[in-house]
Amino acid sequence: MTGADGASGADGERERGAHFVRSFERGLAVIRAFGADRPELTLSEVARACDLTRAAARRFLLTLADLGYVHTDGRVFRLSPRVLELGYAYLSSFTLPEIAQPHLERLVAEVHESSSLCVLDGDDVVYVARVPVSRIMTTTITVGTRFPAYATSVGRVLIADLPEERWDGFVDRGRPAAPTERTIVSAGQLRAELRAVREQGHAVVDQELEAGLRSVAAPVRDGAGAVVAAVNIPVHASRHSVESVRTGLLPHLLATVARIEADLRVAAPGR
Repeated sequence: MTGADGASGADGERERGAHFVRSFERGLAVIRAFGADRPELTLSEVARACDLTRAAARRFLLTLADLGYVHTDGRVFRLSPRVLELGYAYLSSFTLPEIAQPHLERLVAEVHESSSLCVLDGDDVVYVARVPVSRIMTTTITVGTRFPAYATSVGRVLIADLPEERWDGFVDRGRPAAPTERTIVSAGQLRAELRAVREQGHAVVDQELEAGLRSVAAPVRDGAGAVVAAVNIPVHASRHSVESVRTGLLPHLLATVARIEADLRVAAPGR
C-alpha cells in the first residue's frame, strides 16, 4: 500500500496518533539515509533506502536542497554542513558533552585507548562525545553514531538503570540484528546480566558488538542521582583480556566518571 507521500511498506501501515505528520517523518528519513558509509546517494538509492517512490524522494530531496540541507550536482545528492544546525540546539542545551570532553581526553592519555560518552535514545545508544586513539572497529565511530543498546557496555549500564519491566523489550526488538555469535539473544540472560551490572556499577561486554572488541563502561549520574549517560573504553581483544579490562582499565574509568559527575553537579546542580 502506498501512502500520501508515496511511501509504502510496514512503516507506512504503522498506527499513529491523529497528530502525526507523515510527510515530516519521511523528510527526516531522507536525511538519515545518508551516513559515513553513504555520503553520496542517487535519487533511486534514496527512494530505496526510505521506501519511497522516486517522485516522492525527488520532492523531499529538492525541498531539502532549497532549504540548504542538501547539495546536488543533478545526479548525486549529499548533505550540506547546514544539517549540523538540526543537532546543535540539543547539544548546546546539553552541557554534559562539553563537561565530559576534557575528562575523556585525560582518560585517553592515561590508558592509551579510546573513550566515548553515550546516551540512550530508544533502543540505541548515541555517541555524544568521543576521543579516539586508533580505529579498532570496522565501523567508523563519530559523534552521532548509533548502536543497539543491549549489545554494548554503555547500553547495558544505561538500560540497567531503567525499571526491570522495560528490559526484555531491548533484546526482543534487537534480536534480528544480533551482531556476533557471542551476543546475548535471550531475554532471561539479558535480565541476569543487567542485574549484575546494576549491582556492580559497571558493564564489561566481550565481543558481543563486534568480534575482537571488548569494552567496559560505567554510568554517569547527575546531581539527583539519575543515570544520564555512560562512558566507555573499548579495546581490541588481542591487547586486553577481560581480566585486564577489569583490573587495569576500570579503575581509571571510574575515576574519570567521578570527576565528570563532580563537574556536572557544579554546572547543573540538581539536574
